[in-house]
Amino acid sequence: MVRGAPERSVKHFRVPVLAVLISLALVALLVYGLLRSDPGEASRDRLDDGVAAGDVVPAPGSDRLLQSLDGRRQGTIGMLRGQIVVVNFWASWCRPCEREAPVLQRTHERLRRARLGTVMGVTVRDTPPDSLAFERKHGTTFPSYRDPGGALAADYGVLQVPETIVIDQRGLVRAIARGEVAQDDLDRWISRLLPRGRSW
Repeated sequence: MVRGAPERSVKHFRVPVLAVLISLALVALLVYGLLRSDPGEASRDRLDDGVAAGDVVPAPGSDRLLQSLDGRRQGTIGMLRGQIVVVNFWASWCRPCEREAPVLQRTHERLRRARLGTVMGVTVRDTPPDSLAFERKHGTTFPSYRDPGGALAADYGVLQVPETIVIDQRGLVRAIARGEVAQDDLDRWISRLLPRGRSW
């Protein structure tokens, strides 16, 4: 009887220790998950908060080299400095992208006619043949580029498509549409960037 008592105590002691160790492991995983933020989400929050507060927010990824859909040319957002640039992240499989395609095309045509800027498309998780077919179907003529690996999309915190970023002539982010963009919003945002006395 006396010899068995220490053995039972050890067994009873092992159960709480095991439970504590499991609990600590779960807490550690939870803390790790909270501390390990998605870089795209962090970029999104930083960009959205800055623009909403009216801060000076330089357009991220301006020097990232992008490939045109047909593979014949390359370009960067920075190459368009001095112009108003409406960057639109889109994909051929995206239904809202289809609905907003005419809005972006009209905006592009107006910007080009007034020599004020351009719409610049950036495809997300799409293949060049599908993207090109989308352009033909919807009659879009603004330049679109591929973003291999999604680096530029991550710079802007793009988590879905479509998303639209308006960049001014100085290369600063001035407006963001997380989701389908409306013509009225685009017109208003761009009008704020026009030189004094200039219309478009």
